[in-house]
Formats: sequence, structure tokens, C-alpha cells
Amino acid sequence: MAEVISWIATVATVIAASMTAANLGSRITGYGFCVFLVGSLSWLASGLMTDQPALVSTNAVLTVLNVFGIWRWLGRQAKIEEGGSSAAAASQETPGETLFPVSLLLRAPVEDSNGQVLGTCVDAMAGCASGRLRYVVASEGGVAGVGETLRRLEWSDVSPEGDRLMSKVSAKQLPKLEQLERDQWPAR
Repeated sequence: MAEVISWIATVATVIAASMTAANLGSRITGYGFCVFLVGSLSWLASGLMTDQPALVSTNAVLTVLNVFGIWRWLGRQAKIEEGGSSAAAASQETPGETLFPVSLLLRAPVEDSNGQVLGTCVDAMAGCASGRLRYVVASEGGVAGVGETLRRLEWSDVSPEGDRLMSKVSAKQLPKLEQLERDQWPAR
């Protein structure tokens, strides 16, 4: 029985590590911690069944950390994201400028006017004094950041719409945009 439990722990730990390392948003990260919890509890049980005090101690601590991770990513962070989304929705019904959560700029898909996904927004640059957004950085291609290409999209060429950024740039125009090096982005 201990061997079966240790295999469950191994599989759960690998899946959870993949989920959290992929950085696919707060919900996926939170669910990754749920899977990590299954892994740490399984390792804890395996350690108790096979009399391995170091394994038991380590996974007792990891169990507490996994519960904290679940609270952090599925509890607290989810509520914060809901707050931003509800403020954005309410701003559409009130006088003045429509708002969007800035956290969107770290995860939103970038789509052209035909609904084709061009990439994913990974960051944005803003002026310190004005607070005005200058450009966003979109990642295209690759898998989990490996082999991706970073492109600069002027803020005037994109607009937030729900949980995505709509681009005036088409899929055919995207390869013509400035390609950014990972560590050398334009200052202006």
C-alpha cells in the first residue's frame, strides 16, 4: 500500500509543479496547490507507513504551505481579481472614463479584429510622471516561454475589451513589428 501511495504522491507532485510553473493565472496556480496538497498528504502517509521521520517532517511543513497557497491563490487572489472585474464592469455604466484592471496586462490574450489570437500580453511600460501607458509587450509562439518571440505593441494600437486586449495590428502585420530582446526593451 505504501508503494501505491508513493506513486500517487509522485504523480501529484509532478502535475502540481507543472501547473504552478506554467503561470497560467491565479486559478490554475491555486488548483496546482490543491494537487500539491494531495502530493504532500500522500508523501506524509507514505513516510508514516515506512517509518521515515524526515519525509514525515518535510511533508507536514509542505502541507501547511500548500494550504496557505490554496488560500492565497483561490481565496485572497480570486477575491482581488473579482474586485477589479466588478469595478471595470461598473465603470461602463457610470459617467467618465471606463476602467480596466491593470493586472490584465500580465496575462491577457491579444487578439486582432478577426478574433485571431496574436499572443499573450506579458507586460506594459508606463510613464512615471504621467502614468500613461506607452506600449505593451506581447509574447507570441513558443511553449511555456521557450521559443517565444516578444513584440512591442504601441498602446494606441490596443484597447482592453473584457478580459482580453484587442489589437489594430493584424496577424499578417505582427511579424513586422519590433522584436524585443528579453532583457533590452526600448526606453522610449
